[in-house]
Amino acid sequence: ELTQNNLQAPTAAAFVLYIIAQGQAGFTGVGGFASNGFGDLSPNKFGLGSAFIIEVVLTAFFLIVILGSTHGRAPAGFAPIAIGLALTLIHLISIPVTNTSVNPARSTGVAFFAQTGALSQLWLFWVAPILGAVIGAIIYKVVAGDKD
Repeated sequence: ELTQNNLQAPTAAAFVLYIIAQGQAGFTGVGGFASNGFGDLSPNKFGLGSAFIIEVVLTAFFLIVILGSTHGRAPAGFAPIAIGLALTLIHLISIPVTNTSVNPARSTGVAFFAQTGALSQLWLFWVAPILGAVIGAIIYKVVAGDKD
């Protein structure tokens, strides 16, 4: 669930990192500041289509892991391990493509401080994760067979 509070924490964290970065001798700016992007703003110059697909698919995958590992039938206490390992894998796969979003709040927080066109591409990092979450929820519901 995205709320104002969910957006404030990543933005505040990005602001703190921005202030810290300014303390470096010879500071000339933060550049992209790990913001998400496609085309020229992608770490390896992946296009819009590639960025959209990877964000949708990996968000769906992540949601399936979260729902499965926190389900009442899942072994207690293992959810943090499954979720953490899944998120690590997601980052290893998608950092070269988009700098990894799978979370609109994470994308928004750093986009405010990036010295690039990150804000103009922010729409993708809202639309794709939301679509991916919907797809992941549908897949989980079908696969898990839950009636509720």
